[in-house]
Amino acid sequence: MKLIDKDQLLDTLEDRVNTHLDAAVRVYQNMHSDLLLKPAADGGWSIAQCLEHLNRYGNYYIPLIRRGLGRQDRCVQGGSFKSSFIGGYFTRLMDPDTGKKKIKAFKDYKPDRDLDAHAVVAEFIRQQEVLLICLQWARKADLNKPRIPVSIMKWLKLRLGDVLQFVIAHDERHMRQAQRNCPLD
Repeated sequence: MKLIDKDQLLDTLEDRVNTHLDAAVRVYQNMHSDLLLKPAADGGWSIAQCLEHLNRYGNYYIPLIRRGLGRQDRCVQGGSFKSSFIGGYFTRLMDPDTGKKKIKAFKDYKPDRDLDAHAVVAEFIRQQEVLLICLQWARKADLNKPRIPVSIMKWLKLRLGDVLQFVIAHDERHMRQAQRNCPLD
């Protein structure tokens, strides 16, 4: 894995989160719940199910990211980040541009069909706002130091920078899935 400028990486991640937040606020927040709950034409998840799936992962990762950031005892401005082999692999697997293989959701992360669509959207917006705050805190952190356990294999711990990339790539994957149900014009 190659060294990446930390600030450039965080700029890229922040841009993605802002795009997700903008779609949720501008489109999904104002959409009728029937449209949010309508299954995909191919029988796949509805928009609300895509967002609920992301909320469930956010419920796991965001508190751990915040805790990892809070444990850092010194400010680290600038610098670089190098993904671990496994962290880079997970990120490429989740990124919709590089990970083309369909992946089945684990049982605890499969969303129900019967959801309060607007509550799901509101929670997604809240989590994206918290993620933006975390990315700001990360600008003063060492992205190589805190280790965060992977949700499906808690014994495996990834660097903070890998987890941020993985979570946001996963968000991008399912935001595109939701967008296919209702293209943003």
